[in-house]
Amino acid sequence: MIQPIEWLDTKVRILDQTKLPQKEVYIETADYRVIASAIKKLQVRGAPSIGVAGAYGIALGALGIESDSVAEFVKKFQKVSKVIASTRPTARNLFYSVERMEKAAQTGKSVAEIKAGLVKEAIKINELEAEATEKLSRFGAGLIKDGFTILTHCNAGPLATTGYGTALGVIIRAHEQGKKIKVFADETRPLLQGARLTVWELQKAGIPVTLITDSMAGYFMSQGKIDCVIVGADRITANGDTANKIGTYSVAVLAKENGVPFYVAAPTTTIDPSLKTGKEIPIEQRKAEEVTHIRGVCIAPDCDVANPAFDVTPHKYIAAIITERGIIRKPFRAGIK
Repeated sequence: MIQPIEWLDTKVRILDQTKLPQKEVYIETADYRVIASAIKKLQVRGAPSIGVAGAYGIALGALGIESDSVAEFVKKFQKVSKVIASTRPTARNLFYSVERMEKAAQTGKSVAEIKAGLVKEAIKINELEAEATEKLSRFGAGLIKDGFTILTHCNAGPLATTGYGTALGVIIRAHEQGKKIKVFADETRPLLQGARLTVWELQKAGIPVTLITDSMAGYFMSQGKIDCVIVGADRITANGDTANKIGTYSVAVLAKENGVPFYVAAPTTTIDPSLKTGKEIPIEQRKAEEVTHIRGVCIAPDCDVANPAFDVTPHKYIAAIITERGIIRKPFRAGIK
């Protein structure tokens, strides 16, 4: 199992996903600001992985605070927490982790006890995310029949989750059950997570995979080549609306038009019941260079660029939401509650 993030006593080790698949480069740091930068730069990415990285970043920041006063420690700790929380706005898992770490910081009679508690809590968050993806993968594999060809968008495997994977976890589990399956992976512009990461992970798992451009998905669905679509999620609202990597909404609409079931796989830490619908989800806007350049090479003239990192798929396009507690079917609001 690929380990994109690891706690090493007083340091964190991160697999730099921007260098994949050509190089496997690791970052080791004891500085929470390096973790914050890694989240922003997508060196670590995927909602569950971001949540884990955020927790470890807060733990590192806490360990670096030099004070014997609990009051002074808490004041400085809050600044660390805010830095981590400000890295990316869409993934619910990040804020779930921040909330847990802030709550953990309220326990302990001394600074030393609080620090130890925060490290323990961060490791626990990692363990829970890994456990959740293993469980949801088992549930989701039941939806996959022998001989299926599955379409997926972006990357939702071990790299994105620190565990078994969500969408890819379901696929990998079905493969391990002996089902003869194939995968079509969208390249996922603008940063090519599907081409660079999903294909790489599936090849490592020994699963047949075909890479296609994002604009080819509808063609293959119309030809009857796709049996189902499975994607991950960055935030799911109370009614089942789902934010995921930009382009997911288009795939969902195409799936509905062609009668292909569209599944979302995510741990319950991705669900945000405080938001009623997808219209309330904050959508991250990223820099223009991600669209105009590929690996530092300019591919476009000087022009205006729009670069939303995510879109929202309304729940009406979703056949089921796969979680570690079971599969949620319509009506989603009741199931999520």
